[in-house]
Amino acid sequence: MERGKMAEAESLETAAEHERILREIESTDTACIGPTLRSVYDGEEHGRFMEKLETRIRNHDREIEKMCNFHYQGFVDSITELLKVRGEAQKLKNQVTDTNRKLQHEGKELVIAMEELKQCRLQQRNISATVDKLMLCLPVLEMYSKLRDQMKTKRHYPALKTLEHLEHTYLPQVSHYRFCKVMVDNIPKLREEIKDVSMSDLKDFLESIRKHSDKIGETAMKQAQQQRNLDNIVLQQPRIGSKRKSKKDAYIIFDTEIESTSPKSEQDSGILDVEDEEDDEEVPGAQDLVDFSPVYRCLHIYSVLGARETFENYYRKQRRKQARLVLQPPSNMSYCSDPNLVLDLKNLIVLFADTLQVYGFPVNQLFDMLLEIRDQYSETLLKKWAGIFRNILDSDNYSPIPVTSEEMYKKVVGQFPFQDIELEKQPFPKKFPFSEFVPKVYNQIKEFIYACLKFSEDLHLSSTEVDDMIRKSTNLLLTRTLSNSLQNVIKRKNIGLTELVQIIINTTHLEKSCKYLEEFITNITNVLPETVHTTKLYGTTTFKDARHAAEEEIYTNLNQKIDQFLQLADYDWMTGDLGNKASDYLVDLIAFLRSTFAVFTHLPGKVAQTACMSACKHLATSLMQLLLEAEVRQLTLGALQQFNLDVRECEQFARSGPVPGFQEDTLQLAFIDLRQLLDLFIQWDWSTYLADYGQPNCKYLRVNPVTALTLLEKISREMKDTSRKNNMFAQFRKNERDKQKLIDTVAKQLRGLISSHHS
Repeated sequence: MERGKMAEAESLETAAEHERILREIESTDTACIGPTLRSVYDGEEHGRFMEKLETRIRNHDREIEKMCNFHYQGFVDSITELLKVRGEAQKLKNQVTDTNRKLQHEGKELVIAMEELKQCRLQQRNISATVDKLMLCLPVLEMYSKLRDQMKTKRHYPALKTLEHLEHTYLPQVSHYRFCKVMVDNIPKLREEIKDVSMSDLKDFLESIRKHSDKIGETAMKQAQQQRNLDNIVLQQPRIGSKRKSKKDAYIIFDTEIESTSPKSEQDSGILDVEDEEDDEEVPGAQDLVDFSPVYRCLHIYSVLGARETFENYYRKQRRKQARLVLQPPSNMSYCSDPNLVLDLKNLIVLFADTLQVYGFPVNQLFDMLLEIRDQYSETLLKKWAGIFRNILDSDNYSPIPVTSEEMYKKVVGQFPFQDIELEKQPFPKKFPFSEFVPKVYNQIKEFIYACLKFSEDLHLSSTEVDDMIRKSTNLLLTRTLSNSLQNVIKRKNIGLTELVQIIINTTHLEKSCKYLEEFITNITNVLPETVHTTKLYGTTTFKDARHAAEEEIYTNLNQKIDQFLQLADYDWMTGDLGNKASDYLVDLIAFLRSTFAVFTHLPGKVAQTACMSACKHLATSLMQLLLEAEVRQLTLGALQQFNLDVRECEQFARSGPVPGFQEDTLQLAFIDLRQLLDLFIQWDWSTYLADYGQPNCKYLRVNPVTALTLLEKISREMKDTSRKNNMFAQFRKNERDKQKLIDTVAKQLRGLISSHHS
């Protein structure tokens, strides 16, 4: 029972599923019906589905049949009407066929005539098109023929223009023809041919210009020189009428647009005949000797071909090579030491720059180079004047210039600015205070200034620039060249005191002359010294330094002379005799000092005083060293007495006032150390020395206990040695024994003073 119910339920489900599928089939698009049918065949009831499908189809057929039966009468009426129309249509067809037959028969001749007319018009159109095409082709052929003729006659620039028109104007209109393609392919070859030929002409021009460049440059520079001379004459004589002009203007600038197409101008080398020009009455202009047509033609051709940069680089490179060949300086030009040669070189460069400037070329770099050469010129001048100064200083006698007549006096004053009312009043013969090298050096400084001025001419410099250049160069001459020359003379080994004194006097007068050199430069350049940034002359420093060096050399020389005399000193330190006069060497030394300081009368007072004080101090120091020399181990009081006589001679010299200007006993103070030391030993005043030592007003303030001990030990050694030799007579020498004891006691106290002082 239950199994029957289950079967019935499954049957109902299947029927419902089949019904759903049928609805989907009726309502679904045919493209999507496949999955629906697959669901039927996936199950096992497709047979029953087919039965249902057949039933559904029959139902639809019945509905269709019902609908057709409902509209059948209208259909029958339509068929009846259609049959009637068919008869009428047949009649119309027959009429159209008959009319067409008649029309075909009657229009056959017209069709034949129209066909003939069509052919005629087609031929006429073809002929017209052919004429038009030929009209386009003929100019191309004519231009190409013209191009070949121009190439044949070597008229390359017009040929290039023709080629340009042919390529850009004519050939594009007929580019589809085969002969045009041949022409187009040939155009680059023609262009290269024109470039090669124009470059060949340019090379011929460059070769020719290289051969004749000397003549061309000479002619151009002659013209510039003549023009400069003419300008100078006009400036000097502005009212004189101008001379006859040449046939051609010397400064014509060529027109860069060369349009000449004559075969002759195309084939020339660029240089006209220049061999026989000097035989003519008038010298032709430099531009008359050169035809730049090849250059301009090549420039235009390369410009049109878009290769202007290539042309410019090549032309500049070649001309630069030629310039280097022409302007190649000698191998030793960097070592030129002749200022006249440098000046000649400068004049040539200025003339060359003026020539280039006339033809429109920039010359700023040339003038900049001249300013650099100016520095070299200045160096060569300094080297030359170094030799001049050396010769002047070496040949000078370093003696005041003697004059015996008014004419000689005026001659010297005319050479050197010197004024001295006292000297003018003196009768002849008389002497200038300076030697010959003063006016000679002064005049050579002026000559140097003139030489500097020569280089600045024609450099187009302002007065301020010229003034600055001259002053800077003159400063170098003074502070470097002249200063070195003076220093070399001063430092010479064989120079004497007389020469040194004269150098001091000479430099003093040269220093005073610097203001006249300032005025001299001002008169030349017309630039006042008060002008802003005007360079001052440093001659004062130069001459002061030289004077100070000479003064130091005088001090050194004096000390050396003193040392030479002291080397002649021959003291018998063991003598027992008491002398009564100073040593011979010292007397000679004092005589030398007196004669030397007598020469110092024309020196500035301070210099003479310093020299005298320096000599006295050095003499005192040397005598002290001589007395305390370590090799002198023993010393007698007799020798000390002789040494005291020599010191008194020195003090007498100091009191005599060898050089005026010292106050009271100032010069004697140089020997105060020796005097107090000798007084202490000669007077044997040890009690006073030891009692007053360390007090500011003590009698022997300048005696150092170390010095006193050293000298005392030498005396002590001598006394002990004498006692040993005379031991047999000891009982008779009680005084010596007492004195020895005193010496030992004093020496002990001196050592105590030295020890306490150090502690």
